[in-house]
Amino acid sequence: MVKIIMNGCNGKMGQAISKIVAADEEAEIAAGIDRYQEIVNPYPVFGSLEECTAEADVLIDFSTAAAVDDMVDWCVLKKMPVVICTTGLSKEQIEHIKEASEKTAVLRSANMSLGINLLLKLLKEAAGVLVPAGFDIEIVERHHNQKIDAPSGTALALADSVNEEFDGEYEYVYDRSQVRKKREKKEIGIQAVRGGTIVGDHDVIFAGEDEVVTFSHTAYSKAVFGKGAVQAAKYLKGKPAGLYDMSDVIG
Repeated sequence: MVKIIMNGCNGKMGQAISKIVAADEEAEIAAGIDRYQEIVNPYPVFGSLEECTAEADVLIDFSTAAAVDDMVDWCVLKKMPVVICTTGLSKEQIEHIKEASEKTAVLRSANMSLGINLLLKLLKEAAGVLVPAGFDIEIVERHHNQKIDAPSGTALALADSVNEEFDGEYEYVYDRSQVRKKREKKEIGIQAVRGGTIVGDHDVIFAGEDEVVTFSHTAYSKAVFGKGAVQAAKYLKGKPAGLYDMSDVIG
């Protein structure tokens, strides 16, 4: 049994994870952390980590970027393994997390979906076969009309996964409207679509002569990210200090 502290328990993702854990015989939420106290949960909820008295094996963080630094410091102090799902972190915060991983187990990923992380693994193999055969690479990502960043962090992670196979030789191209020239061989085109309530839709297109191979992933709800976070928490229980990611979870 993995005992979890849910940081940001009353947010949308916190509540989604609460439902996932409630149906999981191998996990339970020992306590939640949230300043917003109006939601009734089947576990104790504290206004801050400093107030938390619950014993737990791992913390899942789905809070805000502004709260991450203090949360990381608390986990280091308590030697608490932590799954960091909060996005929009600065370079300084990412460096802070790397330093913290020298003292406690930290798992952070650009996307917590098990499907996306399996796709990252598969893309490396596909790129190794298709790119030397002359296939071009394009990525199209689609999200809801409230998303403020473009391209998505997941799209960049997909591009990075391919690029790692070729020692970072490929350039990322986000807009071709300002130039009139044919496509370069060593580039990865990345396009963003924003509209409606699309949770997340990513296509990685390998376009060759007379054939196209497309890898697609569609998230129909945010619950897919919660499922990945719970699997990550199970994996991280008892792990030594270090920096982990979802590739470790899927093996």
